[in-house]
Amino acid sequence: MRRVISVWLPRFATDRLTRSEPARPKPAGKLRQRPAGPARPRVLLRQERGCLLLAAVDDRAAAAGLAPGQPLADARAILPELETAEHDPAADLRALSALAAWCGRFTPWVAPDRSACDGGGSAGLLLDVTGCAHLFGGEAALLAALVEGLARQGFDARAALAETPGLAWAVARFGSPEGAGPGAERGPGQGAATRVVPLGAAKATLAGLPVAALRLAPGQVELLERLGLRRVGDLYDLPAGSLARRFGPMVAHRLAQALGRTREAISPLTPVPPFVERLALPEPSDAPEAIALGLESLILALCRRLEERGQGARRLVFTLYRADGSLGRLKLGTSRPSREPQHLKRLFAQRLEQVDPGFGVEVMTLAATLAEPLTALQSVLPCALGASARPAAAAERKAPAFEAGPARALGPVPATEALLSEAPPSEALGEVVDRLVNRLGAARVTRPEPRESHLPERALAAAPPLEAPAPATVPTAAWRRPQQPRPLRLLPRAQPIEAMALLPDHPPAQFRWRRLLHRVAAAEGPERLSPEWWHPEPAKAAEPVRDYFRVEDDDGRRYWVYRAEGRWYLHGLFA
Repeated sequence: MRRVISVWLPRFATDRLTRSEPARPKPAGKLRQRPAGPARPRVLLRQERGCLLLAAVDDRAAAAGLAPGQPLADARAILPELETAEHDPAADLRALSALAAWCGRFTPWVAPDRSACDGGGSAGLLLDVTGCAHLFGGEAALLAALVEGLARQGFDARAALAETPGLAWAVARFGSPEGAGPGAERGPGQGAATRVVPLGAAKATLAGLPVAALRLAPGQVELLERLGLRRVGDLYDLPAGSLARRFGPMVAHRLAQALGRTREAISPLTPVPPFVERLALPEPSDAPEAIALGLESLILALCRRLEERGQGARRLVFTLYRADGSLGRLKLGTSRPSREPQHLKRLFAQRLEQVDPGFGVEVMTLAATLAEPLTALQSVLPCALGASARPAAAAERKAPAFEAGPARALGPVPATEALLSEAPPSEALGEVVDRLVNRLGAARVTRPEPRESHLPERALAAAPPLEAPAPATVPTAAWRRPQQPRPLRLLPRAQPIEAMALLPDHPPAQFRWRRLLHRVAAAEGPERLSPEWWHPEPAKAAEPVRDYFRVEDDDGRRYWVYRAEGRWYLHGLFA
């Protein structure tokens, strides 16, 4: 059965502002102290039609009778000592997204609650925790850990766990405390800090809540209450068609969502990875050894899951959830699907020191954000090669001398027999490429890939070393070598030169490049290359025709030059 948590942050805007302020002076004997908040009641302001209105209020201002939407002048008359600040919705949105990322320690399926009924500086989160509760000791323990973690970060939170998002939303905001009788008065902000709704109790739990718990617009709520339909249970006996005709389709739709008759989707803030492993530390730790051991256990667990599903990881994300609520991430990729623990350990070991543990790490997760099918591979045993087939000196082969230099971190170069016994050559090549990419960067480890183009600068493109060719790529077998020779070195951009030719169609007799004069002793050409009239970009399709010449100067150096629209350019250098 589906289980969903709705988190309500009734004072999110004011809590965020208080949290961003510097902490009060630390008393003796205490290491850290969360911000104590303003000394006076605080409100946030917004401007509407030239009038300053309250956008959000804190607990003390609300206790004095202030509410969002009230004019500032009226609020000042009630609380002259009121402290004001400008409301920043963009900062609230950024903080809510960061809070949703922090909730990834409980489940990867987290989304900000974008319900239209939330306002006045409040905010919400939705977490799909189906199958996650046993990792925290049960649903009640999970809810308690979630609310306590938010409280440590300075956010007042209330949460409810139910079988539908609509029911969890209603109970978090309007639900009565545990053990309260059915006649207890309920209203926004009067619910319990945490509440678990048992399976099958949706209809009974929802019946006593006000109709505002169905996430309806204020006008619809007012109309229902005027007609005497004050509780959700009053709508149970009314046909859905009748509700739609009198109050619009949204009332029946929200009721069906809350009761589970219509499924409601939750769109996570980030795509949910197909494979995730989680490790909670007994206490926060910033020791590199503890983080390395935790990562090792996560890699082993993830590789086991990948092997069970016949998959290999292509993109990995290692996330550290710090004690102060911040996150640290380390991302890497592999050139081919991999589930070899030792290979993944080496890749992470080279960059693990880049992750800052902060004040201590509480939870670590390792996710394979991209996985591809990986079939089992048969390893070749050394004895299968036969004693007669081995070179006499193979057993005594040593690593090359360059291993003692700076490249030693890449590891020793295995002998042929060891390479065959550990993995096929293609797999070993993939591991080498991964280590080079991890050290040098993906942009510096590429392979040339032929493209459909006559122009030399577009005939090749840099591609990942071991990935499949792009759909627009020319197959290697069908890639024809040019009839005329090409220079060993092609300049990134053709450089303009000053050239002199005896006749317009003749090669240059001399040219000046980089302020040096070169007299041409021999020349071959021309080779005409026409523009790509089929190119989708009009500017590239209308490029001028080029006439290329291979020229040699008096010193024996050979160049590749071309003429286009009466101008000369140097494009390459021969050996």
